Amino acid sequence: MLFLSLYSMALFAVLGVVVDRVLGEPRTRHPLVGFGTLAAKIEARLNTGHRARPAGMLAWCVTVLPPVGIAWLLVSALPFAYAGLVHVLLLWFALGAKSLRDHIAPIARALGFGDLDEARALTSRIVSRDTSKADENALSRAAIESALENGNDAIFGAIFWFAVVGGPGALMFRLANTLDAMWGYRTPRYLRFGWAAARFDDVLNFIPARLTAASYALAGDTRMAWHCWRTQARAWDSPNAGPVMASGAGSLNVLIGGPAIYHGVLESRPTLGAGHDASPAHVVAALRLVERTTLLWLAVLLILAVSSTAVSG
Repeated sequence: MLFLSLYSMALFAVLGVVVDRVLGEPRTRHPLVGFGTLAAKIEARLNTGHRARPAGMLAWCVTVLPPVGIAWLLVSALPFAYAGLVHVLLLWFALGAKSLRDHIAPIARALGFGDLDEARALTSRIVSRDTSKADENALSRAAIESALENGNDAIFGAIFWFAVVGGPGALMFRLANTLDAMWGYRTPRYLRFGWAAARFDDVLNFIPARLTAASYALAGDTRMAWHCWRTQARAWDSPNAGPVMASGAGSLNVLIGGPAIYHGVLESRPTLGAGHDASPAHVVAALRLVERTTLLWLAVLLILAVSSTAVSG
């Protein structure tokens, strides 16, 4: 039962989102921690500087393909009910909607109370930029950017690949995204070795990112979102994050991007969006935009499922 009917796929997708909403990530050791430990050991073994790009490709395949292959075999061999349970569990594993809210909502609360020290500490846990001297606007921008970009990475990309090939697709997307976060840096150590991880993530994210950007536009200020996407996205250094963040910022009528300090170096990033300077209220609005978009995606899946059932019946 690898390839799901539209009805089954929509039902399992809703169940996976509900399970994530109720339970969030596992309270004990998350399986991704073990995956990350394995990936770090493989990288240490293969990233020797010799033929770094082929080594990075091999490392990606050795790390991602076995678990995806096992998931593929499970859902193909098991009876419908058990395979359905595996699909739901795999989507739950791949999703991070509750975790996203649990990490970002406290930042908005701390900023609302004027507790910059707490907001800086909380923000530093979810971004790689230096937040030690960040003011309210900079912290708000960081939280909004994280909410918008991770809406795609932690929710919509997983749902998209689940809709295409079920649980194994969602698992593949989450593992590939994790390796990009570990290896996809333009540093001397990872520039060549991490090339494959970065490119695989770009390819897997290409369609989901644009669907996410379109969904953000539909769930907010549509005209401004389309304008910002069309005129600003190409200036961002990531081909997938650019459309997502430009559209999301336009939808929210807020300005994000701009200068930020990474590893002690000030980077002049382009400004995305339009309208107001970022504030704690916009952080809350960004989380609500992600939630509305999640409901939109599930509604579309259910409508497609009902329509296909009606046609076939």
